[in-house]
Amino acid sequence: MSKWKAYNELAWTEEWLGEPSEYQEEVSVYVRLVHEYSAQPPKTMLHLGSGAGSHDRFLKHHFQITGVDLSPGMQDLARTANPEVEYIQGDMRTIRLNKEFDVVVIPDSIDYMQTEDDLGQAIKTAVLHLKPGGVLLVVGKTRETFMNNNFAYSGHKKGIHVTLMENNHVYPDQPDSYEAVFCYLIREKTDLTMHTEQHALGLFSEKQWAGVFKRAGMTMDQKPLTGIYDRHILNQGEYPMIIFVGCKG
Repeated sequence: MSKWKAYNELAWTEEWLGEPSEYQEEVSVYVRLVHEYSAQPPKTMLHLGSGAGSHDRFLKHHFQITGVDLSPGMQDLARTANPEVEYIQGDMRTIRLNKEFDVVVIPDSIDYMQTEDDLGQAIKTAVLHLKPGGVLLVVGKTRETFMNNNFAYSGHKKGIHVTLMENNHVYPDQPDSYEAVFCYLIREKTDLTMHTEQHALGLFSEKQWAGVFKRAGMTMDQKPLTGIYDRHILNQGEYPMIIFVGCKG
């Protein structure tokens, strides 16, 4: 079970801080790439790190999905949003479902792999669950392009106002990781509660990414993914991401 308050006790704030429609354009990019790289028409998808199911609201119109996530709080939201999707609690490094899929995606959680070994285990899990000719799609960052940033999210409904401030920071003496600090302000009528949480995340070089895919026996292409979080970034920052696409021979 995950230890993070943001994804358990505070998971409900997901519905306050973003509209589901915000994921539609992003998902359309993934769907296009999956079809472009698939050896045959893809039907089944394993979604590792499926979170609150926001991506699945749109992915499910294209694929039969099985979602895996570590956090019960997020899975509760996902099951409510997508009752037709099967959600299984588990760790992407170690889970074994004993079945294969046409596609495996990790669009929003690979940063929680803190070491290259963790990253390799997650990619190994993905490859073990892929059919021959299947496609792996992972959204990540590289050490070469990552930069410190601040983000702001807010929403109001049901008489509750939620503000989330997120700070991403790389310590100069720890270039292989970054810290994400979440600060929540939750107002309900005259009551204010505040919550903070620090998350340690992995940051890998382009060479490390290439090595992990190669050791897993996968080809790998890179596609830029820009603009997804631009509306939330403060002070004209940038948040470049890369879609790593692999094919299983």
